[in-house]
Amino acid sequence: MLKKIPVGQVRLGMYLHALCGTSWLEHPFWKTSFVLKSAEDLDKLLRSPVKEVVINVDKGLDVAPEPDAPSLPTEGSADDERLRAELRAQSPHGLEAPLPARTVSLEGELERAQRVLTQAKKEIKLLFQQARLGKVVDTTPLKALAGDVSDSLQRNPHALISLARLKTKDDYTYLHSVAVAALCAALARQLGLSPEEIREAALAGLLHDLGKAAIALDILNKPGRLTPEEFAQVQAHPRAGYEMLRQAGVRSEMALDVCLHHHEKIDGSGYPDRLKGEAISLYAKMGAVCDVYDAITSDRPYKAGWPPAESLRKMALWAKEGHFDERIFQAFVKCVGIYPTGSLVRLQSGRLGVVLEQSERSLLLPRVKVFFSTKSNTYIVPEVLELGTVQTNDRIVGHEDPQAWGIANLDELWTGIAGRKP
Repeated sequence: MLKKIPVGQVRLGMYLHALCGTSWLEHPFWKTSFVLKSAEDLDKLLRSPVKEVVINVDKGLDVAPEPDAPSLPTEGSADDERLRAELRAQSPHGLEAPLPARTVSLEGELERAQRVLTQAKKEIKLLFQQARLGKVVDTTPLKALAGDVSDSLQRNPHALISLARLKTKDDYTYLHSVAVAALCAALARQLGLSPEEIREAALAGLLHDLGKAAIALDILNKPGRLTPEEFAQVQAHPRAGYEMLRQAGVRSEMALDVCLHHHEKIDGSGYPDRLKGEAISLYAKMGAVCDVYDAITSDRPYKAGWPPAESLRKMALWAKEGHFDERIFQAFVKCVGIYPTGSLVRLQSGRLGVVLEQSERSLLLPRVKVFFSTKSNTYIVPEVLELGTVQTNDRIVGHEDPQAWGIANLDELWTGIAGRKP
């Protein structure tokens, strides 16, 4: 199938069928039908007078898909009110008015968020050590920590959840719990749950994977396919964690429920109880989405994490297949953004930028720091753009893979912290 697209949407792997609007003397190629394989040729094309091309998607790649966020209801619309009413009915404490928007900039909150992350890693590591030694775990310090997570998100909803995603392979076991805590609290905030429920959501995230302390490390970190016996051990971790929390005297019903049921799926194919649909609580549905998002965006001993925007696209497909509650997933996308903080994006101008913060006006108009020109294949003086304002008419045309452009310092560009480690 042939498709005409702007030259700004061209990417490596496409089959160029025709170059539009120029004669063969004006473009840099001796032929007009070929697979675009090299970054050098892509740069030549972007520098040329060619404004549009015709691609053959049967012979090469199609246009990079936008993250497939299911049609999100507009604030105040009938669909939005229906979504909120459905969620209100599931919440035992009712929904309050949404909490105020961020009060501190991303840059202003990063240092405090870093301190919360460092302390959280220390406490979660101690908790796992207690569990592995067969001791009754002490969850008392985590209650105060859940409050710190909630406070950070209230000041800025993106700093902590974005920092928590930047974990090393060796830190994954501990920082995954911290990341899920931040995501659960942010999602609860997005849904308009009460301040008490937001803190409980953070605590549930901190405790949700405690049962993995009962799994042998060689199984947890195994690079290949698990045997049926090994997978049975993995599937036992939610109930193991639930029992550990009960023995520790944890009274939070939300924390207990999320620990036990965060691997349940809407279609009934999850574990440990194969719950289906509305038999799964609102909180367990929230935990399931947050757990999967952090897992697939994180580097693991046996695989590299996917870019955030690509991860959301895949999760949208899984939601349609019955893995997640689509209403909860819609709220989650609103929470982290279609282009989450730290995502590498290509702009219509041909520049690459890293997403700094989400806009309260539109999921498609985040705050972006541009730093690289695809036309000259060189770094440029960084500039922060407020997309959708009168100051700039640029826009995002898709997300990019940093490795494809040889960009190794993307995290430093948005955090401003060189060699950042929790």
